[in-house]
Amino acid sequence: MRGLAKWIGIGLALGITGALAPVVGGQFGPTDLGLSLNRVEPPPEPVDRFEGLDLTMLELHPRRVTTALSGGRTAVLTLDPELQRTAESIMKRYRLPEAGVVLLDVNSAKTLVYASYVNKGPKFDFNARAEAPAASVFKVVTGAALVEMAGLGAETEECYHGGKSNISRGELEDNPAADKWCASLATAMGRSLNVVMAKLAKKNLSVEQLTSMGGALGFGVPVPFEAVNEPSRIALPDGDRVEFARAAAGFWHSSLSPLGGAQLVQTVANGGVTLQPRIVAEIIDADGQSEYRLPSEPKVLRRAIQTTTATELTRMMVQTTIAGSARKAFFDRRGRPFLPEITVAGKTGTLTRHKENRHYTWFVGFAPADAPEVAIAALVVNTPLWRIKGPDLARDVLRAYFAGQGRKGVTRP
Repeated sequence: MRGLAKWIGIGLALGITGALAPVVGGQFGPTDLGLSLNRVEPPPEPVDRFEGLDLTMLELHPRRVTTALSGGRTAVLTLDPELQRTAESIMKRYRLPEAGVVLLDVNSAKTLVYASYVNKGPKFDFNARAEAPAASVFKVVTGAALVEMAGLGAETEECYHGGKSNISRGELEDNPAADKWCASLATAMGRSLNVVMAKLAKKNLSVEQLTSMGGALGFGVPVPFEAVNEPSRIALPDGDRVEFARAAAGFWHSSLSPLGGAQLVQTVANGGVTLQPRIVAEIIDADGQSEYRLPSEPKVLRRAIQTTTATELTRMMVQTTIAGSARKAFFDRRGRPFLPEITVAGKTGTLTRHKENRHYTWFVGFAPADAPEVAIAALVVNTPLWRIKGPDLARDVLRAYFAGQGRKGVTRP
C-alpha cells in the first residue's frame, strides 16, 4: 500500500505503463468520434524517424512551420504559423519568466500551437517539462473519479466551512453548526472550492481509485508524442486521509506538463477518448523527397472515461469561465465576453513555491464546450511581480484561433 505514495512514473522504468494508463469505462463504438476505434494501443513510431526533433528550434514561414532533423532532413509541422506567431509574441511582449501554451485540434489531434518561452538562461522545451505542480487542474481527475467511481454528478451538493487557502482537519468533518455554505460539484470545480473537492474525495474515494483515474487520464507516463517529454506525476499519500483529501483538491502531490495538460482536456473534449497528439505533418529528406506523411486519421490510444463522465465534467468546467475562477479573464470589465457566443470549458490552477519564488498559474480547457474544436493548456510561471497569468494567455490564443475562423464578434488579441 505504501508503494502508492511513490511517483507512479516509476512504472515506465518497470515496463508497466499499461497498468498506469488503463482502458476504463466499458464499451464504445465508432459513433464516438466517427473513427474505427481500437482498444489496443498501437505500437509507437520508430524512434529514429523523428531523430533530432527539437521543438525549441522552429522556423516560421508564411504558410508553414518547420524544424531541422538529423541527416539534413526537415520536419514540416502541423503548427499554424499565424497562431504560433501570436502565442510567441504574447509571451515575449510581457517578458514572462517562463511560459508555454499548447493548442490541439480536438478531432484530428494535430498540434496547432506549441509555443515555449524562457526569458533568461538556457532555452528548453517548457511544454515538455512536468516540473510544475498540477495544482487545481488535478480537480479534473478528482471530478472524473467522483462521477465514474462514486456515482456523483455535477449537481451533487456538499456543505462546508473554511478552506479558502488551506484545509484543516476540522474543515473536512461535517459540522452542521459551522457549515454555513453549500455548493454543487459544478460550483466547486468552477470556483475551485478546495474544501468541497477535498471533502467529497475523502468521503467517496480511495487512494487506489484516484491513482487509477490519474493513470487513465495520462499521469505516470510520457505523452505518446513525436518529441521527448516528461511524465506527469502523481504521488497520493497513503494512510493519511487528510493529506489525501488535500492532494485530491490539488494541494501538491502531482505535477503536469503543458503537453500533458492539453492531452488531459482533449480527452474530456472527445467524450472520454484519448487521441495521440501529432505535430509532424511531413518529413523531407536531404534530397527534397518526402519520406513520411502524417496519416489522415489520428491514433486512438484508449477510452479513458465514460462518455457520461466527460459530459458531467464539461458541465462542471463551463462554470470556470462563466462564473468561476477564470471569469475575469474571459469577460471584460463591463461583463462583455471576449469570445461572444462561444462557451469555454476550463479549469484554472494556482500554486506558489515560495522558496524558489515561482508562482504557477494554469488554464486548461476546450471550446466551444458544446461542439469542441480545440483543446488548450497554458502555464505561466511568474515572480511576485506579474502582468498576465495562465488564463489570460489561453484566452488570447483562443481569440486568435476563433478570429481566424471568422467567428462573429471575436477580435484578435
